Amino acid sequence: MAREYLSNSVLEKLPYHLRDFILKQPYDSYTAQNQAVWRYVMRKNMDYLKSTAHESYISGLQKAGISTEEIPRMEGMNRILKEIGWAAVSVDGFIPPNAFMEFQAYNTLVIAADIRTIEHIEYTPAPDIIHEAAGHAPIIANPEYAEYLRRFGEIGSKAISSAKDFELYEAIRHLSIIKEDPNTQKKDIQEATEQIKAISKNMGDPSEMAGIRNMHWWTVEYGLIGDMKAPKIYGAGLLSSIGESKWCMSDQVKKLPYTINAAKVEFDITKPQPQLFVTEDFAHLSFVLEEYANSMSLRKGGLRGVQKLINSKNLGTVELCTGIQISGKFTELIADDYNRPIYLKTKGPTALAYKNKELIGHDKTYHLDGFGSPIGKLKGINLAIENMSPTDLEAYGIYEGRTTSLLFEGGVRVEGEIITGKRNLQGKIILISFRNCTVSYGDQVLFHPSWGIYDMAVGESVISAFSGIADPNSFGQQFEVPKEKTHKIDYSAEQLELFQLYEEVRKMRQSKLIDSVRLKTIFGKLVLNFPNDWLLVLEIYELLYPEESSDTKELVKSHLENSYELESIKHLIADGIKLINEESY
Repeated sequence: MAREYLSNSVLEKLPYHLRDFILKQPYDSYTAQNQAVWRYVMRKNMDYLKSTAHESYISGLQKAGISTEEIPRMEGMNRILKEIGWAAVSVDGFIPPNAFMEFQAYNTLVIAADIRTIEHIEYTPAPDIIHEAAGHAPIIANPEYAEYLRRFGEIGSKAISSAKDFELYEAIRHLSIIKEDPNTQKKDIQEATEQIKAISKNMGDPSEMAGIRNMHWWTVEYGLIGDMKAPKIYGAGLLSSIGESKWCMSDQVKKLPYTINAAKVEFDITKPQPQLFVTEDFAHLSFVLEEYANSMSLRKGGLRGVQKLINSKNLGTVELCTGIQISGKFTELIADDYNRPIYLKTKGPTALAYKNKELIGHDKTYHLDGFGSPIGKLKGINLAIENMSPTDLEAYGIYEGRTTSLLFEGGVRVEGEIITGKRNLQGKIILISFRNCTVSYGDQVLFHPSWGIYDMAVGESVISAFSGIADPNSFGQQFEVPKEKTHKIDYSAEQLELFQLYEEVRKMRQSKLIDSVRLKTIFGKLVLNFPNDWLLVLEIYELLYPEESSDTKELVKSHLENSYELESIKHLIADGIKLINEESY
């Protein structure tokens, strides 16, 4: 990660595996038209949202270091955000959901580096800097909401995904990338849209991550707050969308009270939302989040939790009642007649930890080929191994140097010479290592003496199962960085000429040295060579507006009001003119 990002102390705490997603913000690649798009959206939103957004929004823009005049720089935002205990990083579009959530858990906003094109000025399905910086950042200035966001990331990053979830994520990412590329063929967009629909129809039972994803959408992205009849906006998707921020307040959008049922309500990123959820206050968001967390394997553990990890085919962690944590890809599970797990197994690199800190000597290079362990009590002995006193352990032959045979209630047998053991902070044994060890279940050999030292995790039950690694800093990368990158637009010579005209006008506005003659020349070039461009014409009108008597001003205004046939452009122009009029008084 580039050193400039480490200026914010919050970022120093990020696990190394998350840093692979961070990009240096490509600030020099933003065109003058990009800057004009940012400015138009921000000024329009500020005008509208001052009366419809949550009270934290307007003041939060300043607290987050966000100006209406230009696209924010990450280093500038970070210098200011650190005052409220947060940071911001630039990434390439959508990143895997668990990674996104984990960034939040570390008080870090993930901000897509790109900005929407002028064709999608009102709304874009792709994450962009308007959505992330102008939508998410201001509300975190509210301490109660900031804590909800952090806690959501902490819980959400542990949600177990299904194998289909990642397939859907990649399809959505692909669609968002090609939709923002003006060179994409319509048939390609249609094919990508149909692919998402096909995947969505065959997702199987909803995963924990699906529920988290829905809750995130209906709160962090599209949430309303306050009175059901006159709610305010706090969701970033609404705060950053000119079109949807107005649409959502109409009677055409159904308003529902926010409850845990929102976790079951799917959404379509390609369309305006038919309903939205209203929370009474930010505290209620945290209440519902905890309610959902109580249903997750993170807190329930058990057979179902382990099975979810196996089905996910992703890295996950199982925690036993002693606190020992096993992190890897779980592939096998043996259960007894009462649906209790009695043996679990991983395949490939596995690490052991306690309280999210890797046990010395038990990293993924040591357990390179996987790990397996019985779970439960010994047969005929009511006292679990972890609860045995030194006297009990000696009485049952469980001590160093002793060759023993341990038969568990579930039928798993461990036979070998005990080498050593590890205890937790309470003095309970959490790990026993054997040499010359055979582990069997009936006729099935689960571990053979020729395989080396056998390390047995100790614990009567599985109390937690969650996505990701217990100690990510020691384990390394656990999320694959997307292979498909956001398309970098190749601009034509004609487009570059247009951007140069935008830059001229921008410099006039910044310097306050308005050259009316030059503006008239630029306007003439636009009419002749760029008849579809309306935003720069609007900016020219803004600079000419203070002139009390100007033929050029009236000519530009007439052109704006009469020369664009598309309704989608007409209302954008009308809103822009109205804003210029209002700002002049």
